[in-house]
Amino acid sequence: MEQKVEHQAVLRKAVEQFNELDEKITHFSSILGLADWDQKVMAPKKGRNVFAKAIGTLRTEIFKLSISEEMGQLLEILSLKENHSLLDERTRARVREYKNYYHKSKAIPTNLFKEYSILTAQANDAWEEARENNDFASYLPFLEKIIAYKRQFAEIFGYDDHPYDALLDEFEPGLTVSMLDPLFAKLRESSVNLLNRIRKNGKSTKVEVFEQSFPIEQQKAFNRFILPQIGFDMLAGRLDETVHPFAQTINIGDVRLTTRYLENNVRSALLGTIHEAGHGIYEQHVNANYEETILQSGASFGIHESQSRFLENMIGRSKEFWHFFYPKLQEYFPDQLTNVSVEEFYRAVNTVQPSMIRVEADELTYNLHIMLRYEIEKGLIGGEIEARDLPAIWNQKMKDYLGVTPSTDTEGVLQDVHWSFGGIGYFPSYSLGNLYAAQILRTIQKEIPNFYKQIETGRFDVIQSWLKENIHQFGKLYTPNELINKVTGEELNAEYLIDYLEKKYSDVYEL
Repeated sequence: MEQKVEHQAVLRKAVEQFNELDEKITHFSSILGLADWDQKVMAPKKGRNVFAKAIGTLRTEIFKLSISEEMGQLLEILSLKENHSLLDERTRARVREYKNYYHKSKAIPTNLFKEYSILTAQANDAWEEARENNDFASYLPFLEKIIAYKRQFAEIFGYDDHPYDALLDEFEPGLTVSMLDPLFAKLRESSVNLLNRIRKNGKSTKVEVFEQSFPIEQQKAFNRFILPQIGFDMLAGRLDETVHPFAQTINIGDVRLTTRYLENNVRSALLGTIHEAGHGIYEQHVNANYEETILQSGASFGIHESQSRFLENMIGRSKEFWHFFYPKLQEYFPDQLTNVSVEEFYRAVNTVQPSMIRVEADELTYNLHIMLRYEIEKGLIGGEIEARDLPAIWNQKMKDYLGVTPSTDTEGVLQDVHWSFGGIGYFPSYSLGNLYAAQILRTIQKEIPNFYKQIETGRFDVIQSWLKENIHQFGKLYTPNELINKVTGEELNAEYLIDYLEKKYSDVYEL
C-alpha cells in the first residue's frame, strides 16, 4: 500500500512538472508567433536582419526546452505502461506530441538548429526581395543552404523508404511517399480528364467581370464585413496585409489573418481572406481547456488546410453562398457588378483557367500546382534535383501540367514563401486538405441535410457549430488519421473529392 502511495506521488509530481514545462514552451511559442507575424507584417526593412537573429535565438531556446534532460526524464516516466494508462486523455495526447518531437529532434545538435533557425528567418526577407526584383540568383544561396539542412535533418530523423518521408511526417504525422503517390495519381488522372472535357465542351463563363478595377479600399471594407458573418470573431483576431497570405495564432483569443489586395483581381483577396478565416476559426474554436498547452493548435497541417479549403471552396465558391452575399458585394462595387447576374458571377468565380499562381488557382487545377511542387521537393530531398536548376525544371513542369509557362521567376519558382521558412514537406498538406474537406462535406451533408440551404440563408453559425463540435474543439487531441476516422467513419478516400469536382464542374460548365 505504501509503495502504491509513493508511486502515485511520483506520478503526480511528474505530471505537475510536465504541465509547467508544457505551459512554458507554449508561452514562448506564442511570443515567437507574434514575432514571426510582426516580421512579415509590420517590421521596417532595416531592422529585419537583427530581428531575424533574435527570432532564431528564441526558437532555439524553445527547441532546447523541448529536448531538455528534464523533458526526456518526464516523458520516460509518463510513458511507462503502468503510468500511461493512469493519465487522462488530454495528458496522454500531450505526451504523444512531445514524445514524437523529442525523439526526432534530440539528435539535432543545438548549434545546428540555431544556425538553421537564423537562416530561415533571414531567408524570408531574401525571398521577399528576390520575388519583388525577379532575382532568383540572389535567393539561391539561402535556398541551397536550407535544402542542405533539410537533407541532413531527414537523415537524422530517419525513414524507411524515401528521405522525403521524414519531412512529410513533420506536417502530417504518418504520411509517406508510398501513401501519397497513389492518392495523387488517382486525383491527377481525374483532374486532367475533367480539365480536358471543360476545354473541349464547356460553356464559357463571364470571367471578364474580374478584368476591371475594384478599388482596394472597398475590397478591404467588404472583407471586414464578411469575416464576422462567416464565423470569424474579430474580438479575438484581426486582418492585415502581407506579401503572402497566412494566419498566425498567438493564442485562442488572438488569431491574426493576413491577405493580399490586387486592384485588378478582386477574387484574390476575397477568396484568400475566406481561406485564411478557415484557419483562424479553427484556432478560435479549440477547447479553452487546451489553451497554454501543445494541444491548442490544429490536428495537423492537412486537417488545418481542410478547414480553410472547406470554407473557401465548398462554402465560399458555392452558388448558395453568393445568393446570400452577392447583393451586398454589388453595394460595394455597383459600377462593376450592376449588370452581372448572381448566376453569371457564380460561374465566373468558378472559372477553370490554368494559371501561373497557385494561390489564385481555380479549385480544379489547384491540385496540379501542388503535385508539381511535391515532385520537385521529392527530387530535391532525394538528390535528383539541385536548387540551381529549379527555374528551368519549374517552368517545364508548369508547361507539362497546366499548359502555361511563367515569363518570370517571380510568377514561377519564386511565388511561394514555404521554402524560405524551411517548409519542405508542407505543400502536400494543401491537396490533403482538399481530400479531407470533400470527405467531411459528405459527412456534414448527411448530418445537416439542408446544409446548402443554411448557407443560402446566412446561417453560418449552424455550420460552424457542427465544425466546432466535430473537429475544431479537439485541437491536437487526436492524430489526423484518428480524427478523420472519428468524423467520417473511414480512412482518407480520394473518391469523395473526385466526385465533388465532377459534379460541381459538370454544373458550372453544363457538361
